[in-house]
Amino acid sequence: MNIFRRDLYDKILKRLFDIVGSLILIIIFTPVCLTIAVFIKLGSRGPIFADTPQRVGKHGRLFKMFKFRSMVENAHRLLRQDPKLKTLYEQYKRNSYKLRQDPRVTTLGRLLRKHSLDEIPQLLNVLAGDMSIVGPRAYYQDELVDQQKKYPKTQSLVSKVLSVKPGITGYWQVSGRSEVNFDKRIAMDADYVDKRSLWYDIKILIKTPWAMISGKGAI
Repeated sequence: MNIFRRDLYDKILKRLFDIVGSLILIIIFTPVCLTIAVFIKLGSRGPIFADTPQRVGKHGRLFKMFKFRSMVENAHRLLRQDPKLKTLYEQYKRNSYKLRQDPRVTTLGRLLRKHSLDEIPQLLNVLAGDMSIVGPRAYYQDELVDQQKKYPKTQSLVSKVLSVKPGITGYWQVSGRSEVNFDKRIAMDADYVDKRSLWYDIKILIKTPWAMISGKGAI
């Protein structure tokens, strides 16, 4: 598929697919979401949705991503600002912005994150046009800055990835998830941008339920 046809796919067919698909999935997952919301409120203090930093969307535009809260209240601010967590924050950055043993994650949160249930509210981002159902990972702004310093050869790949909307699921999510470091992850995302098509998106969607159920590579 050439650049013109991919751009046409993004603007028309993919957008139609996103709207219809997200509406159907919202209806299907509404009972699950209501149950999760109740357990979050009963399990720990804080809001139902995570208070996370903005993510970087298409062409570098920042947006608020909706996720169920899987950590303690103000977890992201605490990690970046609390002197007691300075060592943990340095480890977080070294590990491509992931922590295998994260003390901020709640008991319920571990289950939600393992099976990607915390990401269901991103369907609202799809309806709003900030995200697609299938696409590259949505990165934090400081993550992209720091990781490009660590892996300077990835700068051109980052530019390519930011030329499209991020997705709820994608190539790297169904091929290893958090077990993949940034340099390999961004290369996989860039490869998706080059290959994206309706059939390719469908193949990724077919693999997504097993990735959720198995929890392989989740942190």
